[in-house]
Amino acid sequence: MNIETFISDAVRRSVETLYGELGDEQLQIQKTRKEFEGDYTLVTFPLLRRSRKSPEATATEIGEYMTANIPEIKAFNVIKGFLNLSLDSSFWAARFAEIAADDAFGQARATGRTVMIEYSSPNTNKPLHLGHIRNNLLGYSVAQILAANGHTVIKANLVNDRGIHICKSMLAWKLYGNGETPASTGMKGDHLVGKYYVEFDKHYTAQIRELVAQGQPEDEAKKNAPIMLQAQEMLRKWEARDPEVYSLWETMNGWVYEGFDVTYKALGVDFDKVYYESQTYLLGKSLVEEGLKKGV
Repeated sequence: MNIETFISDAVRRSVETLYGELGDEQLQIQKTRKEFEGDYTLVTFPLLRRSRKSPEATATEIGEYMTANIPEIKAFNVIKGFLNLSLDSSFWAARFAEIAADDAFGQARATGRTVMIEYSSPNTNKPLHLGHIRNNLLGYSVAQILAANGHTVIKANLVNDRGIHICKSMLAWKLYGNGETPASTGMKGDHLVGKYYVEFDKHYTAQIRELVAQGQPEDEAKKNAPIMLQAQEMLRKWEARDPEVYSLWETMNGWVYEGFDVTYKALGVDFDKVYYESQTYLLGKSLVEEGLKKGV
């Protein structure tokens, strides 16, 4: 049931019962302003010619008739010539039940437009954190709203799965992990990998401190720390598809993805397409190489 149609019909029936059949007159009905009590408001001034009463008396007469004869109207109040009508709670409960039973409620017709919404897009060197909750729920909500408005929506996730930050976790696990796995520790995979990202930073900070104590400026110490040089070498080997490094990368990323999936399921979000930077960066790399050959 359309609520505005119901109110309009109820008011018209009441007015015509009291004052005779309406002609071309338009009933002026609007949602009640927030500062007043009520759900819908009837402006009575256009009806005074028929009622032959003051605005307040006309509004009161209509309000009394509607509360006595229309069960859905539980109360009314009059502000000058404005009749504010309050609907009964059972009316709203019935409307809610109608909406809940209608699987297509709020769904617009197809527009033919395709929209991509990208969200989550995490790094694979640590778990999803508090900030990702906002990102995931906003992205998923926008996708659902656009779909309800008739658009074809592609929910996309661009995963940052390559780079020096990934190698930091990999190297720290290789140096200090003693072969532990999610299965052997009982940790979610993304939490385990994140643990070694923190472990890298702990050793990196200690090495910087040691080099500074030996007389190196801090900026140089950050560049010369042995563990950072090892991570950079690991990244070069990854880009060269070194079998050992690439295999470790696939294994640890696999741990992370399993952990991410648990979190996504708990949040109630999903994706239609997942893109990986380890694949998409190759296009950018090829364009850079082409530019270098041309002397750009």
